[in-house]
Amino acid sequence: MIEENDLLITTAQVEYTDENIRHLSDMEHVRTRPGMYIGKLGDGSHPEDGIYVLLKEVIDNSIDEFKMQSGKRIEIEIEDNLMVSIRDYGRGIPQGKLIEAVSVLNTGGKYDSKAFKKSVGLNGVGIKAVNALSSRFEVRSYRDGKVRIADFVKGELRSDRQKILKNSMVLLSFLNQIIRFS
Repeated sequence: MIEENDLLITTAQVEYTDENIRHLSDMEHVRTRPGMYIGKLGDGSHPEDGIYVLLKEVIDNSIDEFKMQSGKRIEIEIEDNLMVSIRDYGRGIPQGKLIEAVSVLNTGGKYDSKAFKKSVGLNGVGIKAVNALSSRFEVRSYRDGKVRIADFVKGELRSDRQKILKNSMVLLSFLNQIIRFS
């Protein structure tokens, strides 16, 4: 027979102080709690692995451009080292907000119907999760005769540069962004 004293579990008193309260940056939060954003991490060997959620998030943004009749083609390339490149030929992310658009949660152009009348994703989280959970992430936005390129490592900005393009305006109107994650 189990005695009442046998059921008592003794635990050491744990302190809960101001030092226990932390604020995580957006990228830290995604990396610390990825399940909240993409479900199961996984390695891609199961259909429910998060890598497919990440891939879908990027493709959905390209599809949104097509729904707005701003794109004619999407290119998807998966290399042997699992580097994935997705390129659409839409309008391009506005370059003045490119960094925020891919690295600050709840930032996006789909909260009203001005720029996007129809949209697959609306929550301002998808591409940020891709950035945070990628060992390397690169985004390029081609607009107005310029390309802005931002490189991230695990969600942290490593470089941000802009180049003037020598191509014709016709070609530029078809180029948009290249997003890579591995």
